Amino acid sequence: MPVAHFGVRPDDVRADCAPPKALERWQPELQARAEAGADAAGPLVIDIMDVIGETWDGYGVTGRRIGALLRNAGDRDVVVNINSPGGDVFEGLAVYNMLRGHKGDVTVRVVGLAASAASVIAMAGDRIEIARAGFLMIHNTWVFAVGDRHDLGTVAGQLGAFDDVMAELYAVRSGIDAAEISQMMDRATWISGRAAIDQGFADDLLSADVIAVNIEARAEAPRVKNLARIDAAMARGGLPRSERRNLIKEMTSTPRAADDDMPSAVGSMAALMGSVTSFLGEKET
Repeated sequence: MPVAHFGVRPDDVRADCAPPKALERWQPELQARAEAGADAAGPLVIDIMDVIGETWDGYGVTGRRIGALLRNAGDRDVVVNINSPGGDVFEGLAVYNMLRGHKGDVTVRVVGLAASAASVIAMAGDRIEIARAGFLMIHNTWVFAVGDRHDLGTVAGQLGAFDDVMAELYAVRSGIDAAEISQMMDRATWISGRAAIDQGFADDLLSADVIAVNIEARAEAPRVKNLARIDAAMARGGLPRSERRNLIKEMTSTPRAADDDMPSAVGSMAALMGSVTSFLGEKET
């Protein structure tokens, strides 16, 4: 697989939120089972189990974090476990290039979902395995942008170049013509585990015993996904990450023992929605 050559990230766009449909179908409790007997001599395991790009709480999968792990790996082989709804395509392409530039072999295992930017990262594997119930989702570059028709026209033209880069990566991996891949991206195509193998996007199915369900992550999943939706809604309104982080932290802060829980929660939500409404009102004037 080639290294992805792409241009400068467009100005005044935000791509740090996962697409809503991918977020809805994401099951964060699906993880790779820890391998018994794993040691420093074996492959380095990298888990990509979050939104691509830095999230409102400072987590998420970023090129900086993956780069640090790969530097520590040296020449060791790498196993990359993926269950992600996607997110920032620019971070996804950067991570793809880092994995392609790694000296050791890279095996990608899609244990749940590799959507959007996460599907780009998945293409970096020398070998790609996918769960029978797993999915890839490929689509055009997805961002939030604010501006007049001239600004948005410029952004649309810039994003077309990134779409071409991604289409080429999928085409080289699968053997499908890039023009057909572009049509699949236009309609946001979901590709099941078996179909991914049949179409050349993956090499084999993962054994069921490789996948585990994290009970704690399952319990937290509704909260995690709801906060991600709130973050995406605020990003769509143009709020920068720092403001989104502060508002969500306020909304989710634990009340003091002397406080009444319900008024605190209602007040935080009112403040959040008031800030978003006020900001959108300023944009419209």
